Amino acid sequence: MSDRKNSETTSWSTEQVRRQQGTPKREPKKGGKRKLGWLWYILGVIAASCLLACVGWLMVNDVCALNKDYVEATIRVEKNDTVSDVTDKLKEAGLIESKLLFKIFAKLFDAQDVIGPGTYPLDTNMDFRCLIEEMQTELSVVPPNVVLVTIPEGLTVPQTISLLAENGVCSEEELTEAAKNYVFSDFLFVDNENLGEITRLEGYLAPDTYEFFEDSAPEAALSRMLENFAVWMNQDILDDIQRSDYTLQEMVVMASLIEKEAIGDDEERKNIGSVLYNRIENPDFETNGYLQLDSTIYYVLRTTGQDDSAFSTSMDSPYNTYLYPGLPSGAICNPSRSALMAAVYPNDTDYYYFAYGIDDVSHFFYDYNEHLNFVNSDMYRPD
Repeated sequence: MSDRKNSETTSWSTEQVRRQQGTPKREPKKGGKRKLGWLWYILGVIAASCLLACVGWLMVNDVCALNKDYVEATIRVEKNDTVSDVTDKLKEAGLIESKLLFKIFAKLFDAQDVIGPGTYPLDTNMDFRCLIEEMQTELSVVPPNVVLVTIPEGLTVPQTISLLAENGVCSEEELTEAAKNYVFSDFLFVDNENLGEITRLEGYLAPDTYEFFEDSAPEAALSRMLENFAVWMNQDILDDIQRSDYTLQEMVVMASLIEKEAIGDDEERKNIGSVLYNRIENPDFETNGYLQLDSTIYYVLRTTGQDDSAFSTSMDSPYNTYLYPGLPSGAICNPSRSALMAAVYPNDTDYYYFAYGIDDVSHFFYDYNEHLNFVNSDMYRPD
């Protein structure tokens, strides 16, 4: 009996324990999550590898000059230029893609000790090492009777002449006389009939870096710049101008306005071009065909020896674009090739106004209210 009782007690105890504990739950299988995690890991590795491969390929293309659009540029290295300065010039000229990569490469090849002052014709067929080698001092030796002169974009003819004279190319008096009266028969775009005005060359003295002989003949020095302009405006561009509603002279005037009004890149220049063309070609719009550019009035003041404080939108001058609609009577500076291209190939927009922002960007608008709201905002840069 005791055995039976013990047996019953044991049986009861076991059953009670089972009831109290409940049926044990099965643990979910983790194999699916593990497989999914590995899949994402593998995809991540593949994506990262592809990204690194693409970046690596772009780096190789840049360093080794592979698959690049062909660009030619003349780089002027000044005496105190650092590798960083040279790198900026190469990047701006479109000869390299990565400034950081070039600086690293330049460090490895001691470019700071190799690159010397001079003017160097370079192109995108040159890899990084070739670019550095081409800018070595011994390769840029200039004869003692030759001077290098960089003509900045946007200078007027008198300013250009002064710069040439300062560098010993020729006397200011001789250059001025040649600009006024020499017959440049090789260049049909120059007004060789109405002599006596220095403005006849305005817009055609191409800004660039030149090598001149000291004490050059004045007409020879000026012809160098006129020849450069002729190269810029090749036959294809001249054909496009002929198909337009404007003459070459009008395009040059337009380019000079764009040059003086622009503060940014090529895209901005093309947008400014569109504003000016829209105003001229749509005289029934609220702007009535007036360009209303301060730069044209300042041109008159500065070329006639007047102070900027004499600025007035009521000044009676054919250059006053507030008083007379359309283009002024002539160019107001010697524009860059970029400005010339913006004049020939402007963007197609509905813009009629633009204003400078404190972000150093030109902002463009369709109507006057939009423009006025911006001018009255904190974003406007009045200068």
